[in-house]
Amino acid sequence: MIRLFVFILAAAVATPAAAQAPAPPAAPEPTFPKPGTVFRDCPACPEMVVVPPGIFIMGSAKGEKHEKPTKPVRIAKAFAIGKYEVTFDEWEACVREVGCGAVPNDHGWGKGRRPVMNVEFDTAKQYTRWLTKKTGHVYRLPSEAEWEYAARAGTTSEFPWGDTMEPNRANCRECGTEWSGAKTAPVGSFPPNAWGLHDFNGNVWEWTEDCWNPDHEGATGNTQPRVSGECHFRVMRGGSWYYFGRLSRSSYRFKNAAEVKSYNIGFRVLRDLQ
Repeated sequence: MIRLFVFILAAAVATPAAAQAPAPPAAPEPTFPKPGTVFRDCPACPEMVVVPPGIFIMGSAKGEKHEKPTKPVRIAKAFAIGKYEVTFDEWEACVREVGCGAVPNDHGWGKGRRPVMNVEFDTAKQYTRWLTKKTGHVYRLPSEAEWEYAARAGTTSEFPWGDTMEPNRANCRECGTEWSGAKTAPVGSFPPNAWGLHDFNGNVWEWTEDCWNPDHEGATGNTQPRVSGECHFRVMRGGSWYYFGRLSRSSYRFKNAAEVKSYNIGFRVLRDLQ
């Protein structure tokens, strides 16, 4: 009888403890970079800025024919894009590690923090392949849609600051700077857009991944580049020190043969985020 009582008592004490299942482990803190995060994957790598996903209207109803029709574009995932155009310093790091060919001509303007120029389309892609191999992360040229999304930084105006070019906002012809119409400026010489990105307007034209098409008809509506069309020409964006400010509008498109290199053509890189 005493043994039975002890058994029942022990069971009664044990039951509540058994009923309380252990708490599930706490979910790990997300390691995915937050929008606006600035990072480098290596000391010689470009500074990158995380851009949030979203939807924007690509093109301009007020622009030229090749900027039309306007198209809604969905950016499904965050990505990181160069805070600046790729510089001579960054290019020279690639040359030292035999990932890139010779250092391009700087025309006596100086290298260092100035944007690398005289870079043709395939040579720019060579640099992205070197970064990919060096860091283990996928670097590439931005698609036209990704480029314009980052350039606009949430705005719908012609420029990130408004609808007209203003003095000392960008390095372009007759734009009121010490470099305008003369040569490149060191990257970051002008205020950034709302997402902390510099020099999307002026300084050097920037290669994108897209084949040239004369307008936005048939545009993908997402981040994928257009891989059909006049693929011996590639889309460039952003204007340059040599061209008037109206050509540096966020929506303006320009084409050039992929093998062309010039003192007003450079690029910036994009990194996919897993």
